[in-house]
Formats: sequence, structure tokens, C-alpha cells
Amino acid sequence: MTRVHDMGGRFGDGPINPEPEDAAVFAEDWHGRALAVTLAAGFLGQWNIDVSRHARERLSPKDYAQFSYYEKWISGLADLLVEKGVLSLDDLRGVAVEHTHPLAARVLKADAVASALAKGGPADRLSNTAAQFKPGQTVRTLRPTANRLVDGGHTRLPIYATGATGRILRLHGSHVLPDSNAHGLGEAPEPLYAVVFQASELWAEPEHPADEVVLDLWQSYLEPA
Repeated sequence: MTRVHDMGGRFGDGPINPEPEDAAVFAEDWHGRALAVTLAAGFLGQWNIDVSRHARERLSPKDYAQFSYYEKWISGLADLLVEKGVLSLDDLRGVAVEHTHPLAARVLKADAVASALAKGGPADRLSNTAAQFKPGQTVRTLRPTANRLVDGGHTRLPIYATGATGRILRLHGSHVLPDSNAHGLGEAPEPLYAVVFQASELWAEPEHPADEVVLDLWQSYLEPA
């Protein structure tokens, strides 16, 4: 099952207008705050990055189409805070009774932000799953695009690459599988590859047919071509 966020190369969505390279990092002050509170909430340890991504793509199609980028972020965060029991709807409305929150000790303090962000969140892991493909090998993505573990669940295989034939560029090692990690099923690490596709393989009428698109795809998304 695909969702409204999976719209790459779709007709009718209008042109892409990249911002100039000298544009400010945040177009509005609240954008920076939205990013900051989302990252800070993540440090409470109640979800992982794949759960967070899935929360944003689960927004209603109407809201997703109308919201700006950071409106999607803050709306997905609000949903997660309530779903995971971190806050209640009354908390978000500002009418809850004041009390010491059970997660208060895990709050990311200002003086710890730089070191916490410097550590990052590496997703590479050891895995018992052997790499099936080698650089230069031709592969095909599975059809249809879907999470094979959870019906309608999160996946990083975009719909525009469904059934497309590409070439393994490199093996990144083994990484956490989002399809599992987003649904509390464990990290299930498996080999992750950079796969090269011709634009003409992905879209019927690409503006530049000779362009190449490189996608990072997990082994369970691929089959020999």
C-alpha cells in the first residue's frame, strides 16, 4: 500500500522549484523550532527514526497535501506524542494539570545538544544475512511496492521504482530495515545497496533520459534481473 507522500515523478503535482543555494536555512523562525522540538522529543527514547517517518507519512491525504514541510513534521510529532503516551490531548491544548513528567530526567538539556547531535544515529549493524548481490550486477525491484511484514506499513522502496531494473553500484554493509523497525518488530538488519537506475527506466517521459538516479535499497526489496 502506498500513501500520498510517495509521489515522485507523478503527473499533476506541478514543477519542482528548488530554493537558491544562498537561501536562509529556515524560511521562518518557527521552522527551526519545529525541527528542534522534533529532535529533542526523539531523545526521550520512545520511538526511533523509522517510527517518526511513518508518523509523517500517515497524516491524512488532505492534510499532507496542504501542509508545508515543517507543518508535516510538527503534526507527525503531535500524533506520536499522544500515541506513545508521552502527552495527552489536554497537554497539547495546554489545559492539563501541572505535574512532574515521568520522562523529565531524559530531557535533552541545552548544554548537551552539540555532543548529542555529533554522535548521530548510525544505522549500520552486524547481520547474519549474507549479501546476495555484487557491484555491477543487474537487479530488479519487487512489484508491487509494499511492506512485506506489515500490511500498509512503512517502506523505503518508492513507488516510482517498482519493478524497475537497475545496477548495483556498491554495498553499504548491513543496516536497520525500516520496514521492521518502524513497527516495533526489531531492527532486522540486512544488506543495503546503492542501486543505479536510468531515468528512462523509472519514468515514461523523463526530461533528461540519460540521467541516472541512485537509490539506497535493502536486499529484501530486490531480486536478480
